[in-house]
Amino acid sequence: MAKKKKSTGKLKVTLIKSVNRRTKQHKSCISGLGLRRIGHSITVEDTPEARGMINKVNYLLTVDEEV
Repeated sequence: MAKKKKSTGKLKVTLIKSVNRRTKQHKSCISGLGLRRIGHSITVEDTPEARGMINKVNYLLTVDEEV
């Protein structure tokens, strides 16, 4: 049986640097999060998958916790 994922909160993620001249994996993480341009903000659920993508490209993002 698959374990149920707990959603403990939400994260507001903002792209602050360009994805030009970045690796393909980093560009994929940015698009996987749903970010499109500099200054674009989204709200994602705080899951291990989202945290992994955010940690990989943390130098391009700002992250704020939402309740």
